[in-house]
Amino acid sequence: MERKKITISDLSRIKSEGGRIAMLTAYDFSTALVLESAGIDIILVGDSLGNVILGYDSTVPVTMEEMIHHAKAVRRGTRYAFLVADMPFMSFNIDKAQTITNAGRLVKEAGADAVKIEGGNETISAMIKAVVDAGIPVMGHIGLTPQTATMLGGYKVQGNNAAAAKELMRQAAVLEKAGCFSIVLECIPDVLAELISKKMKIPVIGIGAGVRCDGQVLVTHDMLGLYERLSPKFVKRYAHLAKEMSEAVANYIQEVKDAKFPLPQHSYTMKKEELEKLGL
Repeated sequence: MERKKITISDLSRIKSEGGRIAMLTAYDFSTALVLESAGIDIILVGDSLGNVILGYDSTVPVTMEEMIHHAKAVRRGTRYAFLVADMPFMSFNIDKAQTITNAGRLVKEAGADAVKIEGGNETISAMIKAVVDAGIPVMGHIGLTPQTATMLGGYKVQGNNAAAAKELMRQAAVLEKAGCFSIVLECIPDVLAELISKKMKIPVIGIGAGVRCDGQVLVTHDMLGLYERLSPKFVKRYAHLAKEMSEAVANYIQEVKDAKFPLPQHSYTMKKEELEKLGL
């Protein structure tokens, strides 16, 4: 069967049919090609690039220019997956006009199919509605929201008491009403995520939210074992590439120092008669 570009309608259909949506992050052309070839449904150009690519201590310093730069690269390697780009901290918090402009740049300049906005309070939901009304699809994100983790008491589970759980359920409903085509639930109890997923008509993507969501997302560098500074409970390592890369680099260094690389098969030659013409 010919592979087709995934759309919002396809994502809704997957939910309605009881399927699951697979989502991973990418920040560059080469990674996007790999995810595409494997058949990923959604690629997220996450502001997590601040941690795993740019070396920041959090996602907060990430700028619009950095997001656009990396999203452009991912777009070049993405043909079929649905491409979502994070709106970085303070790119959607000031006013509606600025929010629409920034969201529009991620779509028009970077080629994203949609943007993702963190938060579920009334201010953020109003911004989301404005962006949706402007014709730009929005994925919501509630629970643990890394951009405002300090206000949440740090990187910890959210919604683990009745009052907090009810608030997250309320926020999910507000985001759906504001026009989000999907929402991400991060670091919340699995039973709460299941309740929200069942109540929502839109797809719910979990990260640290149990298996009963409509899909799952992980940071690719985490699941491949490329970024080892953090090791959240919800991450499963499907590979340990940092270790393999380190061993490969160490082998290369040793072979260079021992003059074992490059070998003849890695080198180019010159015809003997041409060499003689040099008179050496």
